[in-house]
Amino acid sequence: MSDYMHIHRTQDQIAADRQRYLDFQREGIEAKTLPQPSPRPAPEAPNARLTEKVPGAWYTTLHLKVGEVLRLVPGGASTVSLAAWALPNTTERLCLPDTVKLQWTTDLTKGRVIFSDMGRVMLSLVEDSSGAHDVLTGGSTPETVADYSGDARRNTRDNMLLAAAKLGLDRRDIPAVLNLFAPVRVDAEGRFTWRPAMLAAGDWVDLRAEMDLCIALSNCRHPLDPAAAEVPPDLSVICLPAQPIAADDLCRTATAEARRGFENNARLQGAI
Repeated sequence: MSDYMHIHRTQDQIAADRQRYLDFQREGIEAKTLPQPSPRPAPEAPNARLTEKVPGAWYTTLHLKVGEVLRLVPGGASTVSLAAWALPNTTERLCLPDTVKLQWTTDLTKGRVIFSDMGRVMLSLVEDSSGAHDVLTGGSTPETVADYSGDARRNTRDNMLLAAAKLGLDRRDIPAVLNLFAPVRVDAEGRFTWRPAMLAAGDWVDLRAEMDLCIALSNCRHPLDPAAAEVPPDLSVICLPAQPIAADDLCRTATAEARRGFENNARLQGAI
């Protein structure tokens, strides 16, 4: 016999619970006014501690200290897939479902944040020229990419496996990847569509690390990209040093859930 016992609730109690949910939803949706996209092209970075070119269809890994900024500048219309893990405890990782759920949106733009699976903020989008980022469809596989000449169908899934191994991780440690510069939207019939007009030459994004991180990047075409038969252009990866963060920093104050996420960060770091 099941130990479950139904607890009867009156219509007034059900209505009160629903109202609490709607109030919570409203609090999450009512963000500060987010800024316009960052101007193109990206500014010069004479103080960068790292500058790297990632060839089309290849990958790279790197480590970020809290406060450092990762600047990504594709050489043209290309998608950059990103996975992230906390340091030193890599069991904490990028979590797109929570990122979407906690901010009540799939529209990641300048002023938004990216959560871990522990309710903490991993990255903040401090600059972003396009807003064309995909949190829903995942990266490319051998079946979705062209047979690049001499490149043995390189793709994001395999690149992430190689990157994870380089970081001392394995297949089970890889989260769903964030696709940057991927103009994927859902049409009225619920189908994923590719909207290239959202991208332009000179697009770039700055991601600020809100904790120590290891990052994996894959420079492969998106599965929905009509140009998937073409080798992607090189990707510029630039790491900028940490700068002081204002008390009213937009990413840290735009939404109630972002504020709570940063409180979780501070709590673990012993600041509160």
